[in-house]
Amino acid sequence: MGTVYLGTHVETGQQAAIKILPPSMAREEGFVARFVREIDAMKHLQSPHIVELYESGEDLGTYYYAMEYVAGENLTDRLKREKRIPWQEAIAIAVQVCKALKSAHNAGIVHRDLKPSNLLLTPDGTVKLSDFGIAQIFASSRLTITGGILGTAEFMSPEQAQGRRATKQSDIYSLGAVMYVMLTGRPPFTGKTTLDIIQKHKFSQFDSPKRLVPEVPFWLDEVVCQCLAKKPEERYPDAYVLQLRLQEIVKKLELKNSDLPDEGNPPPEGVTVAETTEGEVGHHVGSTVARDLFRIQMETDSKPSLVARWLDNVWFLAALLVLLVLGTLVMLKWRTPRPEQLFAQGQKLLQQPEGPDWETAREKYFQPLVELDPETWAPQVDPYLARIQLYDLKRKLLGRALNRDPTPRSEPETILRRVLDLRQQGRTSEALQKLDALEILIQDQHDWNSLVTVIKRLRDEISEQEVSSRFDYISAALKRAGELLQSGKKAEARSIWHSIIVLYADTPGAAEYVDQARQFLVEKITPEQNVPSDAF
Repeated sequence: MGTVYLGTHVETGQQAAIKILPPSMAREEGFVARFVREIDAMKHLQSPHIVELYESGEDLGTYYYAMEYVAGENLTDRLKREKRIPWQEAIAIAVQVCKALKSAHNAGIVHRDLKPSNLLLTPDGTVKLSDFGIAQIFASSRLTITGGILGTAEFMSPEQAQGRRATKQSDIYSLGAVMYVMLTGRPPFTGKTTLDIIQKHKFSQFDSPKRLVPEVPFWLDEVVCQCLAKKPEERYPDAYVLQLRLQEIVKKLELKNSDLPDEGNPPPEGVTVAETTEGEVGHHVGSTVARDLFRIQMETDSKPSLVARWLDNVWFLAALLVLLVLGTLVMLKWRTPRPEQLFAQGQKLLQQPEGPDWETAREKYFQPLVELDPETWAPQVDPYLARIQLYDLKRKLLGRALNRDPTPRSEPETILRRVLDLRQQGRTSEALQKLDALEILIQDQHDWNSLVTVIKRLRDEISEQEVSSRFDYISAALKRAGELLQSGKKAEARSIWHSIIVLYADTPGAAEYVDQARQFLVEKITPEQNVPSDAF
């Protein structure tokens, strides 16, 4: 999303982390309004566990925001150094993150990209969550598609992986993934590609933390697994409930490990029963009963359920895996689209305005068709691929130009950049002349074969644009002639049709307008009205 600098306020000397956003962000539709709205919302977040936002603004087209500078390291750095974090400290970190999430969720802000690199650890053990809410600024469809699915794959909730709206339960899932990596040293799901990981978040089952690290307490293992439930409604309802659950684990373990005297043990040395007041006896009995009830509850919680025992059975898991593989193969065979369906889907996307949909059409539909059966599909797909190639070239050239790249990659690229500039200025005739000249120069040069196809397609687009804009006023004149005819002003209508024939009878591209004018003269004007012979 940009570059972060360490800055110092010129008047107060206060240090701040300043994030500079790339200029391309400001050109996205609605970005500025969204940026200001979300930054204003985050300024009201008050929590010792959220990085404070100081100010934001714009300077000569560059947008920025300044936030609290936190000395120390982030959780990613620590995990790289230590691999795993003791479960006691993992709970302490998670509790602080819960407090940060509670504050933000109460303000209606969802983080969307909770991960170890966004958790800053100060030397005194305080945890601060950074980039809170920033993800929402970039949640427009164009930016999301350009940058991939919004979020980080290893810590992304299943609903985000499916492109659905993120909620506070999505942050709970991400926190569960963070706790998982703290306890085990690895994320719940890994893969060779981002797509592999996303698919696993949606459909796969992870190993429980306790299976990988036996010293993890049962209650903590249970909490992490509930956070990582596939369905949002099966996770904890909010960050505050999760915080209480984590703190309860610490209390349970302290009570379990405490050396409280049993009911039958004698009182401490030097103390007799006679010296114990009635109130003290009642307090001791009450404490004993509460302790025993709590111990029974802990023992019950510690016993694995029937489902857990089945999941610990190797043969059951092997049979389940076989069924899953067979079911997946059947589903894949059933859901695999026919080539004709792929082609139709690609055509449908190419009907959309130039944009990321075109890239999807190429990668997901057209190229697989050519690889499947080049003889059948290449002739049908090649014209569409040429259009997409032209779109890629225009995007690259215009992107470099807007970024003020002073060094074009090649001389033909310099000329094409000039052609696009002329087209934007409406100087289509000059643009076409330069394209014709460039094509003559690079013809029969093997290195530029692919560029010739692009030039031809670009010429067609500019020609269509020139014809459309050039003859718009003729269409308007024909419409006006029709209105004059309906109001009984035949002479005025006849003059317009005759003028179109005189001016454009021999002009390429205007034939359809001339034909319409002649047809109206024949059908609407009677012979006795002395229509000029050259009008036909």
